[in-house]
Amino acid sequence: MEYRQLGASGLAVPLLSFGAATFGGTSEFFKEWGATGPAEARRLVDLCLDAGVTLFDTADIYSDGASESVLGEALKGRRDKVLISTKATFRFGNGPNAVGSSRFHLIKSCEDALKRLATDHIDIFQLHGFDARTPAEEMLSTLDQLVRAGKIRYVGVSNFSGWHIMKSLAVADRYGYPRYVANQTYYSLLGRDYEWELMPLGLDQGLGAIVWSPLGWGRLTGKIRRGSPLPKVSRLHKTADKGPPVSDEHVYRIVDALDEIASETGKTIPQIALNWLFQRPTVASVIIGARSEAQLKENLGAIGWNLNSEQIKKLDEASATTKPYPYWHQDGFSERNPPPV
Repeated sequence: MEYRQLGASGLAVPLLSFGAATFGGTSEFFKEWGATGPAEARRLVDLCLDAGVTLFDTADIYSDGASESVLGEALKGRRDKVLISTKATFRFGNGPNAVGSSRFHLIKSCEDALKRLATDHIDIFQLHGFDARTPAEEMLSTLDQLVRAGKIRYVGVSNFSGWHIMKSLAVADRYGYPRYVANQTYYSLLGRDYEWELMPLGLDQGLGAIVWSPLGWGRLTGKIRRGSPLPKVSRLHKTADKGPPVSDEHVYRIVDALDEIASETGKTIPQIALNWLFQRPTVASVIIGARSEAQLKENLGAIGWNLNSEQIKKLDEASATTKPYPYWHQDGFSERNPPPV
């Protein structure tokens, strides 16, 4: 396993991390992802640790906290061997303060997560989304309080716009609060929006990307191909409209290119799609999820080899889309504004 520094921090994280959204399955939405219980979760953790996957990601809203609870149970007796990442901000409960990044909600979310995870600290604590109703000073001072109390080690964000991040970093720098070092972000061959603004920001400000849904919301598993119906067993039947939007033709064009490279390399489509991400700037760790040992072992096969430059170029061209303004305009002035990739 390769380990990389997480942004501008001193923390080393594995290139592959495990996403525990498949643990629990106590809500209708997350049941489509998986319903892994403690016994099977422990076996998946065993396989991860054997392969050097030591970072485990979850969130309070995953199966209404059950994901954190199952993960905590699966990690018993080996907490010192792993890093735990979790997230909070989205609604968790019915009260008026059961949502957002207020001091009230963040402290309660952190305390509750610690109990569910059966641990005394969280290694990476991320704001799951931007809260425009809470002042950045309140959010950052609360994170500072939790760091000083030893309850969290590093802080990050997820699903923020570029200006959201920069506003927060300005406040952190002004008052000496902890800076975000992680950006848990959607990034895949099917969705390269991250490259337009968030990647240059990450390079400039020292945020490492922890990539979620690297297989494009389950569309790059190798089961979806031109001229074939959606497989009978697929979470896309119920969750396609909940994930990143993408046209069928864009999917097919990328899968066609992946098929060509699969025949050249002997690797599977998911392995190739993951390996492409490993070679992108700012990427610190790529989250893989698995409902079975077979899925996990296949994803682990993305490590230990690299696509060549021609194969990367083929995938870049197949996945390219027209950027929105002002990014297409900036591309015309690369002499003074070079692209990150």
